[in-house]
Amino acid sequence: MFPKCNLAVTGWVWRSMRKLFLLLSLLQSHAAHLEGKKDNQFIWKPGPWGRCTGNCGPGGSQSRALWCFHSEGWTSHLSNCDEHSRPPKERSCFRVCDWHRDLFQWEVSDWHRCVLAPPALGPARPRAAECVTAQHGLQHRTVQCVQKLNRTMVVNEICEHFAPQPPTEQACLIPCPRDCVVSEFSPWSPCRNGCGKQLQHRTRSAIAPPLYGGSQCPNLTESRACDAPISCPLGAEEYTFSLKVGPWSKCRLPHLKELNLSGRPVLDFSSESKELVTFRHHSYKAHHHSKSWDVEIGYQTRQVWCTRSDGRNAVLSLCMQDSFPLTVQSCIMPKDCETTEWSSWSPCSKTCRSGSLSPGFRSRSRDVKHVAVGGGKDCPELLEKEACIVEGELLHLCPRYSWKTSEWKECQVSLLLEQQYLHWHETGPICGGGIQTREVYCAQSTPASTAQRAKEVSRPVAKTLCLGPAPSASQLCNIPCSTDCIMSSWSAWGPCVHENCRDPQGRKGFRMRQRHVLMESTGPAGHCPHLVESVPCEDPVCYQWLTSEGICIPDHGKCGPGHRILKAVCQNEQGEDVSGSLCPASPPPEQMACEIPCRMDCVVSEWTEWSSCSQSCSSKNSDGKQTRSRTILALAGEGGKPCPPSQALQEYRSCNDHSCMQLYWETSPWGPCSEDTLVTALNATIGWNGEATCGVGIQTRRVFCVKSHVGQVMTKRCPESTRPETVRACLLPCKKDCLVTAFSEWTPCPRLCQPGNATVKQSRYRIIIQEAANGGQECPDTLFEERECEDVSLCTTYRWRPQKWSPCVLVPESVRHGAMGTSETCGKGVQTRAVSCISDNNQSAEMTECLKQINGMPPLMQECIVPCRDDCTFTAWSKFTACSTNCETTRSRRRQLTGKSRKKEKCQDADLYPLVETEPCPCDVFTSHPYGNWSDCILPESRKESHRGLRVQGDTKECGEGMRFRAIACSDKNGRPVDPVHCNSSGYIQEECVIPCPFDCKLSDWSSWGSCSSSCGIGVRIRSKWLKEKPYNGGRPCPKLDLKNQGQVHEAVPCYSECNQYSWVVEHWSPCKIHNELRSLRCGGGTQSRKIRCMNAADREGGAVDNSLCNQDEIPPETQSCSLLCPNECVMSEWGPWSKCPQSCDPHTTQRRTRHLLRPSLSSRMCAEDSQVRPCLLNENCFQFQYNLTEWSTCQLSENATCGQGIRTRLLSCVRSDGKTVAMDECEQYNLEKPQRMNLHCLVECVVNCQLSGWTAWTECSQTCGLRGQRSRTRFILMPTQGEGRPCPTELTQHKTCPMIPCYSWVLSNWSACKLEGGDCGEGVQTRSLSCVVHNGSISPWTVRVDDALCREMPFQDSILKQPCSVPCPGDCHLTEWSEWSTCELTCIDGRSFETLGRQSRSRTFIIQSFENQDSCPQQVLETRPCTGGKCYHYTWKASLWNNNERTVWCQRSDGINVTGGCSPQARPAAIRQCNPACRKPFSYCTQGGVCGCEKGYTEIMRSNGLLDYCMKVPGSEDKKADVKNLAGKNRPVNSKIHDIFKGWSLQPLDPDGRVKIWVYGVSGGGFLIMIFLVFTSYLVCKKTKPHQSTPPQQKPLTLAYDGDLDM
Repeated sequence: MFPKCNLAVTGWVWRSMRKLFLLLSLLQSHAAHLEGKKDNQFIWKPGPWGRCTGNCGPGGSQSRALWCFHSEGWTSHLSNCDEHSRPPKERSCFRVCDWHRDLFQWEVSDWHRCVLAPPALGPARPRAAECVTAQHGLQHRTVQCVQKLNRTMVVNEICEHFAPQPPTEQACLIPCPRDCVVSEFSPWSPCRNGCGKQLQHRTRSAIAPPLYGGSQCPNLTESRACDAPISCPLGAEEYTFSLKVGPWSKCRLPHLKELNLSGRPVLDFSSESKELVTFRHHSYKAHHHSKSWDVEIGYQTRQVWCTRSDGRNAVLSLCMQDSFPLTVQSCIMPKDCETTEWSSWSPCSKTCRSGSLSPGFRSRSRDVKHVAVGGGKDCPELLEKEACIVEGELLHLCPRYSWKTSEWKECQVSLLLEQQYLHWHETGPICGGGIQTREVYCAQSTPASTAQRAKEVSRPVAKTLCLGPAPSASQLCNIPCSTDCIMSSWSAWGPCVHENCRDPQGRKGFRMRQRHVLMESTGPAGHCPHLVESVPCEDPVCYQWLTSEGICIPDHGKCGPGHRILKAVCQNEQGEDVSGSLCPASPPPEQMACEIPCRMDCVVSEWTEWSSCSQSCSSKNSDGKQTRSRTILALAGEGGKPCPPSQALQEYRSCNDHSCMQLYWETSPWGPCSEDTLVTALNATIGWNGEATCGVGIQTRRVFCVKSHVGQVMTKRCPESTRPETVRACLLPCKKDCLVTAFSEWTPCPRLCQPGNATVKQSRYRIIIQEAANGGQECPDTLFEERECEDVSLCTTYRWRPQKWSPCVLVPESVRHGAMGTSETCGKGVQTRAVSCISDNNQSAEMTECLKQINGMPPLMQECIVPCRDDCTFTAWSKFTACSTNCETTRSRRRQLTGKSRKKEKCQDADLYPLVETEPCPCDVFTSHPYGNWSDCILPESRKESHRGLRVQGDTKECGEGMRFRAIACSDKNGRPVDPVHCNSSGYIQEECVIPCPFDCKLSDWSSWGSCSSSCGIGVRIRSKWLKEKPYNGGRPCPKLDLKNQGQVHEAVPCYSECNQYSWVVEHWSPCKIHNELRSLRCGGGTQSRKIRCMNAADREGGAVDNSLCNQDEIPPETQSCSLLCPNECVMSEWGPWSKCPQSCDPHTTQRRTRHLLRPSLSSRMCAEDSQVRPCLLNENCFQFQYNLTEWSTCQLSENATCGQGIRTRLLSCVRSDGKTVAMDECEQYNLEKPQRMNLHCLVECVVNCQLSGWTAWTECSQTCGLRGQRSRTRFILMPTQGEGRPCPTELTQHKTCPMIPCYSWVLSNWSACKLEGGDCGEGVQTRSLSCVVHNGSISPWTVRVDDALCREMPFQDSILKQPCSVPCPGDCHLTEWSEWSTCELTCIDGRSFETLGRQSRSRTFIIQSFENQDSCPQQVLETRPCTGGKCYHYTWKASLWNNNERTVWCQRSDGINVTGGCSPQARPAAIRQCNPACRKPFSYCTQGGVCGCEKGYTEIMRSNGLLDYCMKVPGSEDKKADVKNLAGKNRPVNSKIHDIFKGWSLQPLDPDGRVKIWVYGVSGGGFLIMIFLVFTSYLVCKKTKPHQSTPPQQKPLTLAYDGDLDM
């Protein structure tokens, strides 16, 4: 055990060691970390790029995450990785937006050729052997995303945003290999007569090339020796000899030593010295010019030898002719085309960063210094282009452009009104739907960082720079229609009150009546009339006592004098109860005397209510009156109080005694909102909606006092208390300054020079994008500026100036003498001339200037002839004789022979050497004839100004009288086309035409609204239109018409009539007229009457109206029964009103009415009841009420509008529970909830005709000459048709044929025959000429030659007018001419083609004329070209009939042509029929299947190994039928002749092996002995055959089933 202290020390040591170990571990890991960082064990690993965000197009950006990874795979802090190798975290990208769909698209190429698919793993098998119809292949195509405008390639991710990438490869079929297809051989060529070996040949041509690995074409020529050649005697062979010329050598200059001291060159054939000198003929002096070409003249030679018809060379003397061919001639030394050095590369067309779009291009050019002469090399390409990629992050981003618009201009309603009413003209304020326009322009997009700056507006640029669809430049709009207020009826006149009851002054006051606004006005011009009218009055009272009377209480007893208790209340002018102290007078007495009739007194009823006033005001002639009355209820008895006289039963009083001249305040419209100093100070302290530029202002208006029927009067006449306000606060409209764009860039001045002295101008413009408003800064006057271009160079016109031709230069004499052995200086030579380029002011210029302007140049050399002594010489041609005016005349010129030529016989030949030339005189008679179709009908340009850039379809530009044109072609007397100006100044014939105008459906104007169908409550008002004219020529269609009712269109709206508008007015009842005839009795039952009339509640002053206007159900009775009580009867008062039932109309509740006793009866009888009770029954004596709403009406427009914003209304009425419409106050007294909205804004769609732009200017002619030229002009749709407007016309482009301007062009003639220049065969030259022809540009080859001056400069001619050729000599092996092109053939599988272009072929083969030369024969040639309109052909094997087991087999194309190749070799049928072993049995033959069979009438007996054993006759079959003439019949054995002898026998006389049977001999015997001899002989025969058969042979199977007997 350790002591405790040792344990403590040990623990401390262990803890210390552990800390040290931990420290060392940290240091080691840190060192390892630093070492790892040092050894680049940390690498950057980027994540995938995120989505492209930001602006649409190349201005987007995308980011990705970055990690720092250790090489062992764990991540670390980013600081451990090398900062210099840090990959970018952000990059620009192309952000795809939806509108890019119209800018980018997938572009796919055509499928490439189908190639065999690579074989699967394992040994590849030969395909041709296993191919039946076709082989599997693959074909590819290129797919790329391109920009539609310029077809430049962009990254595929853009197009993948809209559509998946189309596939780039697909499976396909390759037809089986097909060999070359050739035609049948031609017949053998004939053999010539004569002795010696002769060859004959036959040829065939290629019809189709080998395809898909098929075999090449076989030999197209076969040669053979002619049959039975006649051998020639020795030395007498018949040969032909031909002078053969070789090709001309290259043109060369004489060697230095060929020129002797006298200047004559000496020919030296031994030296190949390259030291050349230029020589010039002594008679030729060069026209030196600093800018002209130097043309050197050299010479060239050729060999001549004699060749025999068998191909061998012979002595030259055997071929000598009269004239020996030239072996040396002058020539132009070849010079290649010379060009200047390349110019420096142009700057890259792309100078900014534009995301992932295509690279830019740069180019360089060079000019021609010398054109090629003498067959030198033609000029190379003069322009070179290459793509260039702009690199570097410092390049600025390419500007991006976007569409911008100005603010919408004011709404034009007149445009739509003019569409409907052609003769519409503005007569007043118009409103409703219209069209408004704005400017649309293209400008550079401003980055988001700078977009917040002030009101900086980009300058407009060319519209082609903006991609995507342009915003609309026009839209439908609406000018709100103004409607006046709808007012209620006037209230009754109020009492005469002081103007100000708080401060009553004077004895004058006013009586007033009010009305209120039922529907507010709308629109800027909506007007509300005055709401208060007043009339002056005297003795105004603001407060007055209102008393109510109680019942009469007798003072003593039950009848007699009594009193009524009066209750008085003080009320103000509003009818409200106020303190009694306010009423000026003392309150009325509390009691009022009255009288209760006693038993014998007369009883009179209470006074009725005062009637309504007869007039609303008092005039000079009449005053208003009110009446009231009472009636006698019971007569007085004896001693009773008598009844009052009739005059006392009625009372009158005056009413409405004020004047009819009402006074009211009239106001002017509110003025504009303007600043006010007080309000401005207020604005400084408070903000108005946070907009410091606007604020609060004031509006003022004037107020007038108006007297009805008089006009404006003094202000003090009207009550000041009702004076309207003249000032109100308003929102100050913000000032809007005019905003214009910056000026566009000046249009560029032309970089190239300009022809003539025309002044070239450049211009710029700017666009108003916001008009000035509310006192803002006005727009500038100048929106378009123009100026002349400075430093515009005028084009200099350059032309060629040729010098005179030099004298004819021949081959140097020494050279000519050495080569030809003659010294006469004559024959063919060359002459040259200098050609210089001069400007229009005759200053010399560089040749390149002329070459730029003129295509071609005058020839620098031409062949010439120096006449020899034997040649014919002539004078120069004379001038042509004069022409008369007659077009039929001719003119001529002459020449004469000179010198010794006059005596030479050959020169006298007028056909070879004509001395007179005649040509027709020029004629100025021209004929014209129309060609092409008539143009569209073209209307004259209208001078009518368009409405802000819009033209309305249907105006004078769209229909009416116009002209149509037809082009003419003009030709001269000989039918040659000439300029149409010679026939007609315009080049057209024209005639009038008419475009029928579309006629819209025409309806009448709306009728006035009919009266409301209901006199009380809700009804319907109707107005209508009717059809006046139907539409035609595509006019606007009619709405749906009510055809039963004369084609009317109805419009119905709900209407409401106040139920108390027309009411029955009744007068008082007349006194009761007693029926009793006894005059003594003046009481009892009777009748009384009254007058009733229908009155308009709004016009009480007027007379009665028609009774039908009042509710007939409520007509009051005109008569009623009555009773006049006798003196002794009890008198009761009239019944009081029924008490009200509760609104619920509960039948358990009741209503009560009462009456009281007026006079008791004399007898003790009880009086009638004084109260009545009845239950509350629904719809009998109790009613419920509710509001009734109509449906919304149709959208109603203002009278001035045809479309746009309108109002839909609905009406409210009060309906009783029994369905009867009652006055609105019935519902109002129950405080029922009313609907909030009684009208809604709505929109009537505007019917807009198609809006078109004007026609553009006519384009230039599509062809510079000829018949097919056309000019066109177009127009565009500015606004498509809306609703049922006139549709847009289909004709948006018009065409007009151009006048036929003749085409002049150079035409090459056909190649001439091969010219050998004196030889019989060998190498020569073919030439063709270049001539100027006039034609009409059509496909027909009709051309007429004209003067060369009418065509442009001749093109460079050397290479196109001359080519080497050869004429084969007898005995030479040579190529034939090209065969005709074969018919166009498509490659097909099973009769279906999978290609659009076919192919056709032609071939050349060789002809062997001598077997000795066959080794030098050229190769046969095959040419193939693509063609259209091909057909599918199939190839099948054909075979003839068998002939001795042989037949002919050949291949035939489906069009009947026999060919070689094309058919499948595997399917070739056999041409020879063979059986193995051969068929030697009697009556057997070799069948087509290759086995032996039997003739008809015989059956085959087969062996076990399947071979024929023998043929057995079928009994009963006729031999005639068996002996059918067929191919087998020819193969019968000879033994069959014996069979013919016995062909009539019924038994077989022969054994199966053909021997005669023994029983035939027994027939000659007779009797018994013969029979015994026959049996014995048969026995012996049978005994002989047995030893040969060891085992009986197995029975052979029959190949034919037969039921009859078989004789063995």
